[in-house]
Amino acid sequence: MMGAAMKNLGVKVALLALSALFASLARPPSLRPLDLTGPALGLFAGAVILGLERLLRGLRLRVLLGGVAGLLVGALMAALLLALVPAETLKGIPVSSTRGLVLLLFGYLGMAAGAARAGRFSPAGLRAAWTEGTDGLNNKILDTSAIIDGRIADVAETGFLDGALVVPQFVLRELQQIADSSDPLKRNRGRKGLEILQRLKKGPDGRVILSEVDFPDVPDVDMKLIELARQIEARILTNDFNLNKIAELRGVRVLNVNTLANALKPVVLPGESMSLFILKEGKEPNQGVGYLDDGTMVVVDNAKRFLGKNIAVTITSVLQTTAGKMFFGRCEASDEISLADARARRTPA
Repeated sequence: MMGAAMKNLGVKVALLALSALFASLARPPSLRPLDLTGPALGLFAGAVILGLERLLRGLRLRVLLGGVAGLLVGALMAALLLALVPAETLKGIPVSSTRGLVLLLFGYLGMAAGAARAGRFSPAGLRAAWTEGTDGLNNKILDTSAIIDGRIADVAETGFLDGALVVPQFVLRELQQIADSSDPLKRNRGRKGLEILQRLKKGPDGRVILSEVDFPDVPDVDMKLIELARQIEARILTNDFNLNKIAELRGVRVLNVNTLANALKPVVLPGESMSLFILKEGKEPNQGVGYLDDGTMVVVDNAKRFLGKNIAVTITSVLQTTAGKMFFGRCEASDEISLADARARRTPA
C-alpha cells in the first residue's frame, strides 16, 4: 500500500516538473529582471491536469461518455448559432470574446445535460425509449416478488398499466434459481413466476422488455434494481417492503402492488350490514371471526354459536393496523334485519 502511494506521488511530481520544464522552454525564466511566469504557468497547468484526473477518477464511464457527447452537441449548436447570428453584430464586444462565451455556454450546458442523462446510453434505456417513445417514467421494472405474486398480470390485462414492463436479466436468473430449488414450496413459486412472465408476454399489449444490463460490481439484486431504475429513469414495481423503503431513500419511485390492493378494497362504514361466513372462534368469549372477499378480518361479538354458517352482521367499528384494516361487528341474528335483506343491501345496483 505504501509503495503504491509513493509511486503515485512520484508520477504526480514528475508531471509537475515536466509541465514547468516545457513552460520554461516556451518562456524562459530570468533573474534580472525577475520573471518566473513560464515555470509558474507550467505548475498551474500541471495542477489543473491533476485536479481533472482526480475529478474524472470518480466518474463512471457512461457518465463520462454522456458528458463528452453532450459537449459535442453543445459545440455544434453554438457553431450553428454563430453561423446564423454572426458575432460581429454585437458592437463594442470583441469577436473572439463573443465566440468564446457562446462556445463555453453551449458546451457547458450540453456536457451537463449529457452527464445527467447518461442512463439513456445503456442498452436498456435506448430500447425502452425506442419501444415506448415517451418518457421513461412510464416504464416499470418488475422485481421477483411482484412476478411471483401474480396479481400484476391481472392488472396489466385490464389496461391500467401504461408503458413497458422491464424484466432485468438478473431478476430472471433469480427466478430460475427459485424454480430449480430443492424445496417444493420455492420450486412451485418459481415456476408460477415463470408462468406469469409468459402470461405477460402473451397479453394484449405484450410490452415486456428483457433487459441485458447487469452490474457485476453490485452483488445485491435489490441494489441492482435501484441502479437500473436510476439509469433508465423508470419505476420499480414490487411487493418487497424493504426494497420499497430503500428505493425511496435513494430517490427512485416505487409502485407497490399491496398498496394498490389496499386502495381498491371496498369501503365499509360503521353501521353497515353485510352477510358474513363465521369461520372460526375469536380470542374473546363468544366471538366469531369471518373474512371479507379481499381477506379483511371481521371480529363479530356473540357469533361463536354460528360457526360454519352465514349470518347478518352490522359493523360497529374499524381498526387501522400496519397490516391493513380490521372490522368489528355484532350479530344481528335476533334483530329484524334478515339475511336476505343484508344481502340485498350489499349487492351493487
